[in-house]
This record gives sequence, C-alpha cells and structure tokens, in this order.
Amino acid sequence: MPTFAPEAEILVFGGPYSNLRALDAMRAEADRRGIPARHVICTGDVVAYCAEPEETTAAVRTWGCHAIAGNCEQQLAAGAGDCGCGFEAGTHCDLLAKGWYPFADARVSAASRAWMAALPASLDFRFGGLTFRVVHGGVATTNAFVFASETARIAGEFARARADVVIGGHAGLPFIARTGAGGRGVWFNPGVIGMPANDGCADVWYGTIHREGDQVVLSTHRLAYDHRAAAAATRRFAHADGYARTLVTGLWPSLDILPAAERAATGVRLRPRRLRIAPASPLAQPSSMAIVAPPGLRRGGRVV
Repeated sequence: MPTFAPEAEILVFGGPYSNLRALDAMRAEADRRGIPARHVICTGDVVAYCAEPEETTAAVRTWGCHAIAGNCEQQLAAGAGDCGCGFEAGTHCDLLAKGWYPFADARVSAASRAWMAALPASLDFRFGGLTFRVVHGGVATTNAFVFASETARIAGEFARARADVVIGGHAGLPFIARTGAGGRGVWFNPGVIGMPANDGCADVWYGTIHREGDQVVLSTHRLAYDHRAAAAATRRFAHADGYARTLVTGLWPSLDILPAAERAATGVRLRPRRLRIAPASPLAQPSSMAIVAPPGLRRGGRVV
C-alpha cells in the first residue's frame, strides 16, 4: 500500500459521473501540477449521469489513481436495479435516476463491474502528522448526503471517523468545515468533476492537500474543461437531458437533496477555499494507506 512523502501534494476529487472529458481534464491538471497517480484519490461515483460510463471507468483504471466505491459502484457491481443514491421515491432526482441509471447499467462491462466490486469503501492514511479518512458520503452510510450548513450532522459523522480530517464526496458541493472538539477536526469535500456545483458556472471542482512548514493546507480549486462537448455527448443519447443542461448552465436540474442554505445559494458563484491545519502532535512520518470495511446504503430511513 502507498505512502505519501512529506513533500507530496495530494489531489482529491469526487464524482466523475461518466463525464470522460472532465476526467481527462482532471488527469491533465494532475500532470500539470506534477502529481503522480499514486498521489491522487477519487471519492467514488465514477459512473452516473453522463454519456460514457464504460469509457470513464476504463480511464480511471488506466490512470491507476486510488479510488473508493461510491454507491453507484456498489450498486452496479451487485447488479442492482437502481443507483442507491438515497433519493426519496417520486422526487425529481428519483425520476431523473430512472433515465440515467438504466443507460449506465446497460453499458458497463463485466470487467468494470468486477473492478468496482473490489474497490474499498474507505481509505485511511497519515500525512503531515494528521490522520485522514476518505469516505464517499457518510462514515457509516455510503450514500449519506453531508452539506456544509449541516453542522450538527457533520459533527456526528466526524465523531464516528476517528480521524483528524474526513474527506467526503457524494453531496456534489465543495466545502471545508471545522468540526470536532475545539474545532480541531475538519470535514473536507473537494467537490466533484462530473457536474458543476449549482453556482451558475460550468466549471467543476477538486481539492489538494500539501504541507507548508509544519502545517497541512487543504484547498478547493475550479477546473475548466470542454463542458459543451460533454453536454452534446449526453444529449446524443437523450437519457439525461436535464443533466446535459446543467453541464452548460451550471445549475442543477433538481434541488431536492439540498438543505435550505444550499438551496438559497443556487446560482451564487463559489470561491475557492483554503485552510491551514497545525497538527496537535509533532509531525509523524506518513504510514501506509489502509482499507476499511464497507458501510451500508440508506433506503427509506434505514441502513442496509
């Protein structure tokens, strides 16, 4: 299992969402920054809304970066009939999923499903004297949505993680939030690259982690790519026209999952964030990354 050298820069991103052009742009950005695949982590949902699920999966496998299983990987690997996103039945998101999930399910190969089945549900590592846990949604539930405004929920999830920093995905919006005892813990969602962040801009988001002296720096970053070509590819199959519009407008086709604060921020341009963390103890040498047993999915208010 890999280690991260003290001088390493780590790149983290979520949700390629079958958007091959965005993934190609993410890999080009990693190359531009001089970040090798062994220092790159994907928080899951390689496959979802867009037009090239098999091609995007193959590109992640070829890149060789670290990846954990999102609920979409878990469901596709199991041959399940839905995405397991946790959408309430009959909501707009649920109806949209009835278009894109069968499309993806019909195009993902047996080899890709086997790769998905072998993905860990979370990863633990040390860097700069801090412990990190990478999850897809929540710590105990893969498809839990965790948003910046939900401070009590963040605190509860964080308490289960036994880490200094939790890196999460699934929710689709980038943020960095202080939490835990004395605010010494951090919940870090670097955002997703397959869809924009509902801020009226077609750019997508990723994150980086690096050291400056004895501090660890977490940052979120915009990523521009050929979103019009991605939208045209999605429209070609007419399986997710709402999401094809989102790729261009930067506005989500449904706000069902959003808390009030995030819903009110629709169309408000997000700013990159940066947070410095000083470890509580002397800096330690990084240790091997570890695999943690998979959490469940949430359906109808219960974990399965």
